[in-house]
Amino acid sequence: MFKFLKEVVAGSGSGLKDFPYTIGEPYASAWGSWTHHRGSNPQDRHMVAGRNGVKRLRTVRHPNILSFLHSTEAEVADGPAMKHTIYIVTEPVMPLSEKLKELNLGGTQRDEYFAWGLHQISKAVSFLNNDCKLVHGNVCLASVVVTQTLDWKLHAFDVLSEFDANNEASGSPMLQFEWLVGTQYKSMELSKSDWASIRKSPPWAIDSWGLGCLIYELFSGAKLARTEDLRNTASIPKSLLPDYQRLLNSTPSRRLNPSKLIDNSEFFQNKLVETIQFMEILNLKDTFEKDSFFRKLPNIAEQLPREIVLKKLLPVLASSLEFGSAAAPALTVLLKMGSWLPADQFSIKVLPTIVKLFASNDRAIRACLLHHIDQFGESMSAQTVDEQVFPHVATGFSDTDGTIRELTLKSMLVLAPKLSQRTISGSLLKYLSKLQVDEEPGIRTNTTILLGNIASYMNDGTRKRVLINAFTVRALRDTFPPARAAGIMALSVTNSYYEVTEIATRILPNIVVLTFDPDSDVRTKAFQATDQFLQIAKQHHEKLTTGDNRVAESTGIKLKPGNAGLLGWAMSSVTQKGKPSDHAPISTANASNSQASTTSTAAPDTQASTLAYAPSTSSSLDQAAPASARSSVDGWGELEDGNIHEENSSDKDGWDDVDPFEVKPSPSLLSNIQAAQKRPVVQPKQAVANSSKSNPLKAPKSEDDPLWGPIVAAPPKSAVKSADIKPSTSHNDEDDLWGSIAAPPPKSSGKPLKPAAANSDDLWGAIAAPPPATKARPLASSGRGRGTKPAQPKLGAQRIGRTSSTGM
Repeated sequence: MFKFLKEVVAGSGSGLKDFPYTIGEPYASAWGSWTHHRGSNPQDRHMVAGRNGVKRLRTVRHPNILSFLHSTEAEVADGPAMKHTIYIVTEPVMPLSEKLKELNLGGTQRDEYFAWGLHQISKAVSFLNNDCKLVHGNVCLASVVVTQTLDWKLHAFDVLSEFDANNEASGSPMLQFEWLVGTQYKSMELSKSDWASIRKSPPWAIDSWGLGCLIYELFSGAKLARTEDLRNTASIPKSLLPDYQRLLNSTPSRRLNPSKLIDNSEFFQNKLVETIQFMEILNLKDTFEKDSFFRKLPNIAEQLPREIVLKKLLPVLASSLEFGSAAAPALTVLLKMGSWLPADQFSIKVLPTIVKLFASNDRAIRACLLHHIDQFGESMSAQTVDEQVFPHVATGFSDTDGTIRELTLKSMLVLAPKLSQRTISGSLLKYLSKLQVDEEPGIRTNTTILLGNIASYMNDGTRKRVLINAFTVRALRDTFPPARAAGIMALSVTNSYYEVTEIATRILPNIVVLTFDPDSDVRTKAFQATDQFLQIAKQHHEKLTTGDNRVAESTGIKLKPGNAGLLGWAMSSVTQKGKPSDHAPISTANASNSQASTTSTAAPDTQASTLAYAPSTSSSLDQAAPASARSSVDGWGELEDGNIHEENSSDKDGWDDVDPFEVKPSPSLLSNIQAAQKRPVVQPKQAVANSSKSNPLKAPKSEDDPLWGPIVAAPPKSAVKSADIKPSTSHNDEDDLWGSIAAPPPKSSGKPLKPAAANSDDLWGAIAAPPPATKARPLASSGRGRGTKPAQPKLGAQRIGRTSSTGM
């Protein structure tokens, strides 16, 4: 007793740590030596209920329950007094009532979104009641919040308590803080504080009633004012009405279990709920189910609320692709959904996932990325493309699948503008040099087209080293006619990058030969390009003659800068097979129409059009063409040109090994004819008439003409007068002044002449008469002495005549 009185008078002596009150700011004056402080009672029942809510939220974890991050208590000035405050930090959310106003949904879309939200809250309540044996006690519209992905989550755990079913006879309150619940939300047994009846009821009885209140507030659009208002069911959907009535059953034991509401309610069977549920368990689905689902998803997404698709489905889909649970068709859906986002949001929500997918080993995903790269390529920064994307894309250049190689090639049209000069010169051009000798003719053709389109992104030194060699030495000699046509068009598009000397000595000689190409399209383009480059040469000539810089303007030809128009992709045999008529041209990302604009020429009809060729077949490759076959060496090895040799150097891009034509010019076709005219006339053994029947497309390659051998024109038929061939006046042999005008070899339609004699001194051997044709054997000499004359041979005609006369 004495000890108790001492503690009352002197205090407990344990210090401020056990002081059951909070000391606030002091007043300005007090009596005597005392200091008068403001104070508060931290054991206020609201504070206790708040601490209970923080404790429960921290310990209870579920996907549909608000995620707890941190909490603290602090003294906050509230006017002249100090207020004890509890701070709680959670994931970003906003009240459901505010979010519904922001979404402003209606009709079927509203009902589908409400169904998804109620499905999530029912799962949270079922978890508390059935799994944890806890009673929330305050389920209503105010206890639900919405995340940034539009998911509904349950919170407000201040009233949460364990369900005490073991002490049924006890009359003490089971819910210690039930006084926080509004009267309109209380069930009849809770409003009467009939704790004995509550303990005999199932754990979900109180919260099932709360779910009914939540449903009423959702569909009525108003806060519940009285319990009697729950009987107004006009706004409740018919498919949900039976479940709503069972949730609000007056008998607690007969109320619907939230788990049964989730499994059996017809209201939850809609496209939005089914779509989200499928994506949440995507890992458990097989390949067939995934493919079927993602094929239907684009059409389903069109029917769902746009904001729900972008904020809920899009993040789930991106996550599934990033972690490998979604198949390649999901990427197409992701890009379609991403197209509905603003550009800044696309870069934040979609682009990071796409960049990571480039590192995927799934060939189907890589092919899909390359196929749709024009949809997101412009959104990627140059640094991202150069450092993160291109190293992974470049593996497709050497892929064993021709489709991947072709798609990789076409993707460069989008990625090349964002690549550094170091990457273009040191890496990209090496891959393109190998693709120009690829086994697939469509890939070779498109490689030439790509080089013409990205020429403007190369520096001057690279263009000078690469373009002419790639277009003339490789493209114009390809066995595939569209590849030769692509080479002509590429030269036309890039004409402003060539000097006049290069045009005259390296470009025009190669193009003119193709005016005799077996393919009509190649011939047409060759004539157009020839006219174009001749106009450039003519302008240069007039400029040198007059010295007037304005001559180019007077000719009426305005030359466009390099790469003025993009060449269209040729149809490839890699991805499509069939007749030429079955295929359509593949348009490039930047092509504004179906015709690729090339540099202007003298007339509008000289512009090269977009390539749109049918896939190459075995018959296309077997046909005779002026271009010799590609080199068998993969890369820029030895081409069919005596001046070109492969160098095993890793730092070259594939065109360094091609010697310039100016160093060692090859003889032209006409100079070969002149050289042949200087040699002695030697007739072949077979008749000239027979030679005229041979196939002109299978002319043998001359060993003296390594440059033009692969594309030499067919020899003229015997019916054509040889006088039509006019030798060039620029013959290299200065000693033979008449060689330039030498007459052509005579034409002969008779029997073949005797071959020239082996002895070069016998000048008459070339025109010696042929021996007589006879089937009779000459008589042998008697051999009797030197003076003996041989017996007179008896001709067969005499014997025949004698026999005939005898018979007569």
